Amino acid sequence: MDGADGAESTRPVTHGAGRGTGPDRRGPVVAALMLAMALAALDATIVSTAVPQIVGDLGGFSLFSWLFSGYLLAVTVTLPVYGKLSDTFGRKPVLVAGAALFLLGSLLCALAWNMGALIAFRVLQGLGGGALQGTVQTLAADLYPLQERPKIQARLSTVWAVSAVTGPGIGGLLVAYADWRWIFLVNLPVGALALWLIVRHLHEPARERRTARARVDWAGALAVFACGGVLLAALVQGGVAWPWLSAPSLALFGAGLALLAAVVVIERRAVEPIIPGWVWRRRTIAAVNLALGALGVLMVAPAVFLPTYAQSVLGLAPVAAGFVLSVWTLSWPVSAALSQHVYRRIGFRNTAVLGIGAAALLLFAFPFLPYPGEAWQPALLMLLLGAALGLFQLPLIVGVQSTVGWSERGTATASILFCRQTGQTLGAAAFGAIANGVLAARLSGTGADLGNGEHGNGAHSTGEFVEAGAGEHGAGALDSVTRALDSGAAHEPVRRAIADAVHAVYWGAAGAAALAFLVLLVVAPRRFPVLKD
Repeated sequence: MDGADGAESTRPVTHGAGRGTGPDRRGPVVAALMLAMALAALDATIVSTAVPQIVGDLGGFSLFSWLFSGYLLAVTVTLPVYGKLSDTFGRKPVLVAGAALFLLGSLLCALAWNMGALIAFRVLQGLGGGALQGTVQTLAADLYPLQERPKIQARLSTVWAVSAVTGPGIGGLLVAYADWRWIFLVNLPVGALALWLIVRHLHEPARERRTARARVDWAGALAVFACGGVLLAALVQGGVAWPWLSAPSLALFGAGLALLAAVVVIERRAVEPIIPGWVWRRRTIAAVNLALGALGVLMVAPAVFLPTYAQSVLGLAPVAAGFVLSVWTLSWPVSAALSQHVYRRIGFRNTAVLGIGAAALLLFAFPFLPYPGEAWQPALLMLLLGAALGLFQLPLIVGVQSTVGWSERGTATASILFCRQTGQTLGAAAFGAIANGVLAARLSGTGADLGNGEHGNGAHSTGEFVEAGAGEHGAGALDSVTRALDSGAAHEPVRRAIADAVHAVYWGAAGAAALAFLVLLVVAPRRFPVLKD
C-alpha cells in the first residue's frame, strides 16, 4: 500500500484506468472533456457581464440574482445524484445526457421572453451542469493511471484559469457587438463538438452483469435534490432577500432540516443509496470532503471581495482590479501540475497539509498589508495563494480517486465536489454577514456620505454590501458602496470601513484554511490507502 519512501504507491490503478479507451483514443476524449468543462467554467463569468443588458431587455431587476443562484443550486444538489448514476450506468450516458440538457437549457435561455422564464431555463442549464462537472472529473481519473493523472487534472485546471480570465472579455464583446442572447448561443457549437467527440471516441466496456437489475434510488435522489435546494436557497437568500431571523428564513431552514432527516431515513433503507454511508465512514474521503468544504469557504474571500477592495481602497480601474484577482488563476494550474513531484515523495496528505498551511499564512497576512498600499502587494499574495491552493486541492482529488475502484469513483468524486460547492455557498452567506456587520459598525455615526443622500446611517446604506446570490457567490458584493466611491461622493471613513470589512473577511478565510489544516492532520490517515495492481 505504501512506497518504500513512505509515500503512496503510484503504480497504475487497474480499476478503470482507460477502460475501453486506449491511449490512441484518449486525445479526442480529453479534448471533449476540456470542451465540456469549458462550458461549465465560462458560464458564470460570461453571463455576469451581460446582466445590465438582460435586465434592460427583460426587466425583473429584483430577480436577477437568481440567474446565478438558481444555476448554482441546480449544479450543487445534482452532483451526488449524477455521481451515483455514473457508477451505476457508466460515465458516457450520464455525460451525454448532461451535456444535452445543458445545451437545451442554453438554447431556451437565448429564447427567453421574460426574467422568470430565463431563470427557469438557467435552472435547467444547471441540471445539466452538475453532470458536466462531476462526470468530467471522474472520467479524467478513469482514463489515466495514478502517475499520469496530474496531466489531465492540470489541463482541466487550465481550462478554469483561462475561462476566468477570458470569460468577461468574451461576454463584453458579445454584448457590445451582438446581443446578450449570444452568450447562451455560443454554447451550442462548443457543446455539439464535445458531444460528437464523446459519442464517437469514448468507448466503455460492458459493465459486469449483476445478478439483479440495477436499482436506482429515485426517492433518495428526489429527497437529496429537495433538501439541498431548500437549504442552499435559505443560505443564498438569507440576509439579502429577507433578514436571517425572519419568517421566510426560519421556514426554509426548518423545512431543510426536516428534509435532511428524511434523506437520512430514505438512504439508510435504500439498496443502492444516492449518498452511501461509506462516503463518510472512510476516513480518507470524509477528511477530504471536510477539507475541500473549507476550501470552498475560503475561496469566497478573494473571488468576491478582492476586486472591489482593489477599486475602492487601492483606487485601481476595473481592468487593473481584475488583474489583481486573476493572477491566482495563473499560478494555481502550474502548481497543481507540479504537485505530483511533491506527493510522490511525501504523500498526498502531507502535500495538501503543506499547501493549506501556506494558504492560511497568506490569508492571515492580508490584513497586515499597509493602508492603502500598492497594487503589487495583494497581487503578490494572490499569486502565492494560487500556488498554495494548487498544491492543496489536486493531491486530495487525485488521492481520493485513487483509493476507490471504478464502481465507486463517480460517487466519491461527486461527494468532494458537492462539499466544495456547498462550502462556497456557506462562505458567501457567512462572509456577507461579517462584511455587513463591520461596515455598519464602522460607518454608524460617522456622517460619511455614501453617495445616496444618506448621512450617518451606515447600517442602512450598507444593507446590500453583499448579495450572496449574485454572480460568483456574490459578484454583486460591495456594489452599493462602490458606486458611491466611483462617483467621488465617499469620504475617507468609507474607504477605511471597506478595508476593515475585507480584512475581517480574510480573517475568516484564514480560519477556514486553519480548519482544513487541522482536519487533515487529525482525521485524514497519514498515508492514503491507494489501490494497486
